[in-house]
Amino acid sequence: MSLTTAPPILEVRGIGKSYGSIIALSDVSTSVNVGEVVCVLGDNGAGKSTFIKILAGAHDYSSGELFLYGQPKRFTSPRDALDSGIATVYQDLAVVALMPVWRNFFLGSELSTAGGPFARLRVKEMKAVTTSELQKMGIDLRDVDQPIGTLSGGERQSVAIARAVYFGAKAVILDEPTSALGVKQAGVVLRYVARARDQGLGVVFITHNPHHAYPVGDKFLLLKRGTSLGQFTKSEISIAELTGLMAGGAELEALAHELER
Repeated sequence: MSLTTAPPILEVRGIGKSYGSIIALSDVSTSVNVGEVVCVLGDNGAGKSTFIKILAGAHDYSSGELFLYGQPKRFTSPRDALDSGIATVYQDLAVVALMPVWRNFFLGSELSTAGGPFARLRVKEMKAVTTSELQKMGIDLRDVDQPIGTLSGGERQSVAIARAVYFGAKAVILDEPTSALGVKQAGVVLRYVARARDQGLGVVFITHNPHHAYPVGDKFLLLKRGTSLGQFTKSEISIAELTGLMAGGAELEALAHELER
């Protein structure tokens, strides 16, 4: 009996996006499997934003192919992607700072009693679910009634990841989740990224920081000016090589000589 491997949750082959004569992304390929973290790295203008919008269903692609569990797919909207199990957590989190954590956890998907003019929110149940789901991710908050704005940036990102998992995400796309965080808070987010991976999710981690990507990444896709510099597994590349490729080793070396006295 032959063994077959499951298809990737999400795969793109030669994907590209152009706006008229402007090519924003060209011939990029990668895949994300169950229990895998794919890090997409690049500086500003590398094409990361365009790439993430294609995966999230916000933008259509102009060329190439996208597959969901091995089947050709073209997302028509972010809702279509979300309904297909692809959740995106953007850098500027859509949270209401003064609302409690549990309200933000269920924002737009509140549990309520039977419909009609007398429907009521199932507050006690939502608080219990929020507490339980956060604990599953290792997030131990003092009180889910506290305003989410009182949490640190890393904790807010982690709540957003837990929310995506609870609402059925099979793959989570994280848009620069550590970019505005200090070392300690970035570490908080990276722990939850690893925890999500260990729970069987596929994770696409968009970042410009190789030092954040390398500890949790299984594969590394490097973008520069809308094209791929290649994809590497952790066994194929060191963090020094990753940093050099991303920053442009030759350019940095030339700059170092220029600045020497």
